[in-house]
Amino acid sequence: AQLTTILQTCHTIAVVGLSPKVHRDSYEVSQYMQAHGYRIVPVNPVAAALNTPILGEKVYASLTEAAQAEKIDMVDCFRNSEDIPPIAEEAIKIGAKVLWMQLGIAHEASATQAEAAGLTVVQNRCLLIEHRRLAHLL
Repeated sequence: AQLTTILQTCHTIAVVGLSPKVHRDSYEVSQYMQAHGYRIVPVNPVAAALNTPILGEKVYASLTEAAQAEKIDMVDCFRNSEDIPPIAEEAIKIGAKVLWMQLGIAHEASATQAEAAGLTVVQNRCLLIEHRRLAHLL
């Protein structure tokens, strides 16, 4: 039920670590979500420095920068588990509703911190897989 609520209420997704390479999971998941009506906000400092759009969207160097231009509902993380703490802190600061860590990514201390700040936290789950699984409820 929690995942269904997230997918029904979070329409703008900042994807931290979104790669411009089409064969990467971050690209495939973001493209899928975009095709299903979600607004994707790429966060990738390298692509932002090159001023290279990803999936036709402006790329931001940080969540903070992205949040100045967009109201971010969900922060979807495609970074290593050890890179999560500053992302979680930024997600809290920008007022995101959800911190989502993709398959293979988990960070208990950051999850606890984000939940204490009022965010819903999902760890070690793929957004695309969960959307497909729950699509009949959305």
